[in-house]
Amino acid sequence: MEDLFEAVAKVNQILKRSRKTLVLTGAGASTESGIPDYRSKGTGLWQKFDPMEKASITALLTNPEEFYRFNLPRWSKYIQAEPNVTHRALARLEENGLIYGVITQNIDGLHQKAGSKRVWEVHGHLRTCHCLECGTSYPFTELIGQFNQGINPPNCPQCRGILRPDVVLFEDPMSQDYYSALEEMKDCETLMVVGSSLQVYPVAELPRLAPKLIIINKEPTPWDFKAIIVVHEQAGKFFEKFI
Repeated sequence: MEDLFEAVAKVNQILKRSRKTLVLTGAGASTESGIPDYRSKGTGLWQKFDPMEKASITALLTNPEEFYRFNLPRWSKYIQAEPNVTHRALARLEENGLIYGVITQNIDGLHQKAGSKRVWEVHGHLRTCHCLECGTSYPFTELIGQFNQGINPPNCPQCRGILRPDVVLFEDPMSQDYYSALEEMKDCETLMVVGSSLQVYPVAELPRLAPKLIIINKEPTPWDFKAIIVVHEQAGKFFEKFI
């Protein structure tokens, strides 16, 4: 593991020399915005609950009322969150041409709020939802509005089918953004992983495709052995040096 100040200097030099750098962000990039990490040891949500019972396609179809009772209040808070130092630093690095874009496992939209232009949301997002019956798309606020009025599960104003958020649930296929990210990785020279435990597949395989790998994550990951720089620290503490 690198000393923080030395690591910042080394990463800065690597970014300046790299032909194409992509950043892969996970939950650890957003915890300082008040969004919890789902997989932290002891405190992560999926340490306490079975995600297949709470956030899967099966959960939505078999017990939609419980699906929304469990997920929607938390998701509603996510869309009110504000970017933190990590999001702002990455937006600045893209603006300055030091990174090409961000591949994110997060659904909170905070990279875009911070000003990032190229963002691949491999697990979907909380901007829209759609009807499982007729496919009509609505703003995510349609879900929130109905839920707050006591309508659970929220339903399609046109056909009364159940609405679902445009996030990648357990048992869902991966989003088109994931396949676009795979294409971008083909000529990526450096992948910088930020705040991801690299345990969720298939995204956790992306480091395999990178000639150079940098990892900034609070806890060790399965790919630390390959990285040329490893920093076990909160993302914000590292990226405040880039602001």
